[in-house]
Amino acid sequence: MSFQVQFITHFTETLSYLDSVRIALEGGCRWIQLRMKHASADEVRTAAAQALPLCRQHGAVLILDDHVELVRECGADGVHLGMTDMPVAEARKILPREQYIIGGTANTLEDIRLHASGGADYIGCGPFRFTTTKDRDKLAPTLGLEGYRRIMDGMHREGLVLPVVGIGGVTAEDMPALAEAGLSGIALSGSILRADDPVAEMRRVMDIAASTVSE
Repeated sequence: MSFQVQFITHFTETLSYLDSVRIALEGGCRWIQLRMKHASADEVRTAAAQALPLCRQHGAVLILDDHVELVRECGADGVHLGMTDMPVAEARKILPREQYIIGGTANTLEDIRLHASGGADYIGCGPFRFTTTKDRDKLAPTLGLEGYRRIMDGMHREGLVLPVVGIGGVTAEDMPALAEAGLSGIALSGSILRADDPVAEMRRVMDIAASTVSE
């Protein structure tokens, strides 16, 4: 199975959230998570209305971060829920599995167990290492490769079968080691936008992902 790359929107002094969507799509990424922390529902709604046609044009999935109530309205493919967002089980009552994707953020095997029982389709697990795209006071303990191995072993022992995506300070160079640890993909944000040529960097990431095989 090929290694999956998810792009989480971000912004810089010169790039907007929508610019970051365009960059990721142009660079070949086909999974966009529209994450706009501290934005109002109206701002997310407006951005989603602009991002959706771009994603559809490129055959990409569009996932909203946190805003369960906007998924149907915006025509998005699903939602990603953080540790302090609506529980996955609650969101699953609103967004049926046949139609919508739900992902959940996890830092421990216990978190994964909870998301799995609630009906999650995938897990965003991390942080792998320290990342500046999250508020420092809300950052869970970093996992590193050993942490991922422990979690994947635990899932295997318990028969928990869910794609696990590495998040938090992950770079393209980490992919082979993360695939070896049992992960199914990674989610990137800041490392793409900080590159001198973000589109070229996204293409480079996708090329490495294409040659990385997850178990």
